[in-house]
Amino acid sequence: MTEVLYIIALSLGSILAIFILTKLMGYRQMSQMSMFDYIIGITIGSIAAEMATSLESSFIQPLTAMIVYAFASVILSWLASKSIKARRMIDGAPLVLLNNGELYRDNLKKAKLNVTEFLEQCRVNGYFDVSRLETAILEGNGKISFLPKAQDRPLTPSDMQLEPQQDYMVANVILDGRVMWDNLKHTGKDEKWLKHQINAQGAKSMEEVLLATCDISNQVTVYLKNSRSPERDVLM
Repeated sequence: MTEVLYIIALSLGSILAIFILTKLMGYRQMSQMSMFDYIIGITIGSIAAEMATSLESSFIQPLTAMIVYAFASVILSWLASKSIKARRMIDGAPLVLLNNGELYRDNLKKAKLNVTEFLEQCRVNGYFDVSRLETAILEGNGKISFLPKAQDRPLTPSDMQLEPQQDYMVANVILDGRVMWDNLKHTGKDEKWLKHQINAQGAKSMEEVLLATCDISNQVTVYLKNSRSPERDVLM
């Protein structure tokens, strides 16, 4: 029983350590990871798992190793922000895979991609005909960016000489039945106004609202908690 409690304590400690170190390394670890970020993330996770089950040895050693890896990531990130050469070495340089109707075999080899895998990535991104692509670039984070040819790209308002009104972010004024007071204050409205808005859309109280948003024109959109799930046949 003592060993079980010890493992629970170590597991919670490793989770806390990973949380703090991830905050230290920044949100980059969760979004646009380079190859080095990926390796660092896996290594820290493996060390944390070892730390959680280290019954015979001290947890200080794996914790120290985790901190060293985290600081190495921070230092390399700082170097990448200061030097373009270091950035290319750490994050990798983009590779042009396709341009102006020409597919670059050597760059595909450097990217460890064969033609079949490249075509698969094209289809995943909605391009079933490669001839409709002008350029394809492999980014440093392993994702491929596609530039369609001018005649095949989506129509934009500027193509039609239109000037649509700019959209802005909406404010979440209610989340899970709770009023987000700072967001509501930012809209310049009060609780009485918000209650009137949700009542007009079928909610008797704040607790019945799963999500309520307010846009720049003070238009409130309400999503109720008791909304029915779609029929299964619709998804078949």
